[in-house]
Amino acid sequence: MFSTIREQIDTIFREDPAARSVVEIILCYPGFHAILFHRVAHWLYHANVPVFPRFISQVSRFLTGIEIHPGAKIGRRFFIDHGMGVVIGETAEIGDDVLIYQGVTLGGTGHEKGKRHPTLGNNVVIGTGAKVLGGIRVGNNSKIGAGSVVVKPVPDNSTVVGIPGRIVHQKAPEGVLDHGLLPDPEAQEIAELQLRVAQLEAEIERLRTPQLVDAPVGRTL
Repeated sequence: MFSTIREQIDTIFREDPAARSVVEIILCYPGFHAILFHRVAHWLYHANVPVFPRFISQVSRFLTGIEIHPGAKIGRRFFIDHGMGVVIGETAEIGDDVLIYQGVTLGGTGHEKGKRHPTLGNNVVIGTGAKVLGGIRVGNNSKIGAGSVVVKPVPDNSTVVGIPGRIVHQKAPEGVLDHGLLPDPEAQEIAELQLRVAQLEAEIERLRTPQLVDAPVGRTL
């Protein structure tokens, strides 16, 4: 347990430049608290202890604003930055070195049974407010832009943005997800449509303009 706590603290220092001290992390980081609560609840859940794991998860939700079902599988060095409004469903699976921001949902798409929540590979980044829904897989080293809604599988090393989520890079950029540099697929399509409309208008105008034909030159008597 102590090695897990130490590793979690080291992860926060690595991922969050605002972290100043171990005491600050222990007292002031809801993502840190939520993960520790979840480790206990998850162990009890798989020990088939009734009710109590869900009670722990609800206490964690009340204290941190982060809801993680005790059945969710979470790997090592998982970091929730800020964290308010994060929801992680029962059958969600999260790999190692995953970073998610506030308002993220790893949810289902209906009342289906079995595997109904996403699987995140290793070294995945999920931006603020993104929703990853259904029993899909987000591949290793992939990044989901803020506000995106992802309902289809994402290959390894991809960057996804938009509603619904679209792959804009097949090889994700290294390091932290820079939301300010992500392309906007909708804006690109609108710009392409505007260019095409301008081209068509120019073509119509050309066809409507009378063509001047040189008159034959008369002979002088």
